[in-house]
Amino acid sequence: MTQPLRLGIAGLGTVGMGVLRIIRQQSALLEARVGRPIVISAVSARSRDKDRGIPLTSYGWEDDPVALARREDVDVFVELMGGENGAAKTATEAALAAGKDVVTANKAMLAVHGQTLAEQAEAAGRVIRYEAAVAGGIPVIKTLVEGLAGNGITRVMGVMNGSCNYILTRMEDAGKSYQEIFAEAEGLGYLEADPQLDVGGIDAAHKLAILSSIAFGTKVDFNGIQLEGIERISIDDIRAAADMGYKIKLLGVAQATGRGLEQRMQPCLVPESSPLGQLDGGTNMVVIEGDAVGQIVLRGPGAGEGPTASAVMADVCDIARGWRGPVFGQAASALVTPTPAFSQAPAPYYLRMALVDKPGALAKIATLLGEAGVSIYRMRQYEHSDVSAPVLIVTHKTSRAALDQALEAMEGTGVLAGQPVALRIEEL
Repeated sequence: MTQPLRLGIAGLGTVGMGVLRIIRQQSALLEARVGRPIVISAVSARSRDKDRGIPLTSYGWEDDPVALARREDVDVFVELMGGENGAAKTATEAALAAGKDVVTANKAMLAVHGQTLAEQAEAAGRVIRYEAAVAGGIPVIKTLVEGLAGNGITRVMGVMNGSCNYILTRMEDAGKSYQEIFAEAEGLGYLEADPQLDVGGIDAAHKLAILSSIAFGTKVDFNGIQLEGIERISIDDIRAAADMGYKIKLLGVAQATGRGLEQRMQPCLVPESSPLGQLDGGTNMVVIEGDAVGQIVLRGPGAGEGPTASAVMADVCDIARGWRGPVFGQAASALVTPTPAFSQAPAPYYLRMALVDKPGALAKIATLLGEAGVSIYRMRQYEHSDVSAPVLIVTHKTSRAALDQALEAMEGTGVLAGQPVALRIEEL
């Protein structure tokens, strides 16, 4: 009989239990597809006594995930605990040192420590697989590493956090404020224990950093990402964007330029008719552009028990088939340190500001934009209170540097009744 592939699973939360269910329910199918049985030797979690709906008595138990990673009856250590440091990182390092392959869903750990872990794995002749770390059930890692291996990648972009996409689309559908929908999402369990990981764009930026490394052959550089969350997006922004034929999305973009690697995660306006503009709810979408293939669009569930566990099992199956390869698609020693580059490509921008209700305020703003070389494409003024007047401006294509120059000059004029909101318009 062919030797089984023996797993040690650390973390029995939503994804961990999803993996257990797949292995229990699909054991015959998995064996037929990979040519050998896939079995679970042992597991580890914070609580042994918690009722998880599946009996665990047939598996070995380790209170310490490091001990699990070192067990002789474990071939693949499956890390589903999460967190960039702590037990997840320590146990992953222990598994590699003990000669185990690793499958993980931990985007934070890879975004921060990916280069070091890749070097350790490749020096030991081990692999780290992490399809579940980016975009849930969408096979974007496999697509970049394998399916598009013959392409020079020119751009990667997408909506990579379902919670943010849910909040933005729900605001529009319900006509409610950010604060109201944030509370709703939190109540439904859609947000991380630290919601800032979601709404601050950090979770999505972790994913973008990983995709950038694969796409452009660079060391993972999470700190090089321009990062802005969705906290300042108002229902007024949502409605104004819709009036102009746009949707607001938390959009990640990575591309290599002559100045270095541009990585940004920020709310942007995208055409309502584009694939990204039509993306609703908690769904993720990644758009990849290559010099041979052109543009491809990958769409699917970005989180949840089934989709994420499915991605974990895809990695397990590849290891069972004997797949070996470098962690980020190229040898870790060949990855270059990227030079962070801020976007200088001209683009139209959406500006929302509240002006003090006094003569000449709007003229002053228009003058400062003109002096910075920013041309106004269209402008709207909405019903105003006794104190301030809401103004919406869409610019012609301009650089962010010129726009920032104008915004900085506005601060000393005394005509602003609040901090302006500036969003890039991506013409896809």
